[in-house]
Amino acid sequence: MTDSIMSKAATMEIPINSNGDTGTLTEDDSLEQAAKLQWSLDEKDLQQVMVSGPNLNETSIVSGGYGGTAEGIIPTSSIKGSNMHHSSSSSSMTAEETTRGVAVEKLETVKKWGLNTYKCTKQMISERFGRGSRTVDLELEAQIEVLRDTKRKYENVLRLARALTNHFYNMVQTQHALGDTFADLSQKSPELRDEFGYNAETQKLLCKNGETLLGAINFFVSSINTLVNKTMEDTLMTIKMYENARLEYDAYRSDLEELSMGPRDAVAMARIEAAQQQYQVQKDKYERLRSDVAIKLKFLEENKVKVMHKQLLLFHNAISAYFAGNQQQLEQTLKQFNVKLKPPGADKPSWLEEQ
Repeated sequence: MTDSIMSKAATMEIPINSNGDTGTLTEDDSLEQAAKLQWSLDEKDLQQVMVSGPNLNETSIVSGGYGGTAEGIIPTSSIKGSNMHHSSSSSSMTAEETTRGVAVEKLETVKKWGLNTYKCTKQMISERFGRGSRTVDLELEAQIEVLRDTKRKYENVLRLARALTNHFYNMVQTQHALGDTFADLSQKSPELRDEFGYNAETQKLLCKNGETLLGAINFFVSSINTLVNKTMEDTLMTIKMYENARLEYDAYRSDLEELSMGPRDAVAMARIEAAQQQYQVQKDKYERLRSDVAIKLKFLEENKVKVMHKQLLLFHNAISAYFAGNQQQLEQTLKQFNVKLKPPGADKPSWLEEQ
């Protein structure tokens, strides 16, 4: 920039007078004009640099000394772009690794599930065709079979008790309508007022006792339903888990026996060791569930005896008092077993219970 200014100053015009002679400028005046010209040129060049100066993104970093070759020039835009590309590539690689890890985990889960299903299916087929051995706990199996038979019989009792409730409810409603009809006729038939009046009172009394008996029967049905469809069903679910664990245990036991009968090289020994570990896991699971089933069967039997003793006594006393016409004994029976009567019209079972 200094060289260009000096060249401009050196080639500036010198004023000529009318006679063709140079002006009479003194040395000081010429120096002052040259300084003013240099200042104006410097100001214009500075403005040009500020307006159209180089972009920072295009600025180059020179590696090396002054006058170095162009090979040492590194554009800053390439540095910025490379950093951004490195950051995005790192994040994409992290996402890919995470996705790949999840996929591998799922693949391993499916692989284990498939292998376990294959072994259990093989064991099941072998048992059905009599070619495989089966672990049997005779005492526990007998108790399980007794429970299943008991549940079937109690379900039949529950079905019949619900049918009795529906029929008796309809009878009570009929008695109620008949009593209202007799009462109406007693008002409209003076010659038969007493006869219609007696029958109306009798039907209303029967209707009242019938509603009391319905409360006892509904309580009986509710208790049997809880015993059969909740308590027994919960024990049967545990039994189902126990049977599945027994099948898995026998499948891994058979697999270990087959491997033990094979060769004893290094690869076979590694497979035997892995099969031994899996067998031990399945054995612990089987024994734990077997213990759970035995405990639940014991408590179920105790609970069943306690519940049925109370419910059968209630059912007997309520039915006997009703058909004996003993209203006082019927009400006393309900108080004895803490049975609370529902409001009139609420004794009819729901549509779900009728299914």
